[in-house]
Amino acid sequence: MLSIIVALGKNFEIGQNNRLLCHLSDDLKRFKQITNKHTVLMGENTYLSLPTRPLPHRRNIVLAFDKTTVYEGCYMAYSIEEAVQLCDKEEETFIMGGASVYRQFLPLCDKLYLTLIDADFPNADAFFPTIDWNEWDLVEDILHPADEKHKYNFSYKTYVKKKK
Repeated sequence: MLSIIVALGKNFEIGQNNRLLCHLSDDLKRFKQITNKHTVLMGENTYLSLPTRPLPHRRNIVLAFDKTTVYEGCYMAYSIEEAVQLCDKEEETFIMGGASVYRQFLPLCDKLYLTLIDADFPNADAFFPTIDWNEWDLVEDILHPADEKHKYNFSYKTYVKKKK
């Protein structure tokens, strides 16, 4: 099963200069908890932006254009088809960016783990694709108010694709 995990600003912003929009420590802990002991799939720029590479306790798949690119400790894919073949159909694989990877995988995914940040990020340069909300059912909605560790209010929203 393919799932997307992403933090979004109000205008579907996801990043700026190959970095996250802001630091939300509870969201990063949630990301680690949800993806731990699972496969994570990401584009090369997302992989290079990680503070620790590869992500520990996870099977890392990196999607790259250049077939000579290899990252130690990672499974490499050079097309969407190759990436999908590397995923275990019986287990949840988490698509974790960037923008073009999200755009290509959104139609293939069955679940969305969204962190919706209650803020605008006018300098963002990477955006999540438009979601047709009619295709998804909301199954979890948890508000996390701003506090001393979190500059913004945000919500965890989990969606599952409606059965056709």
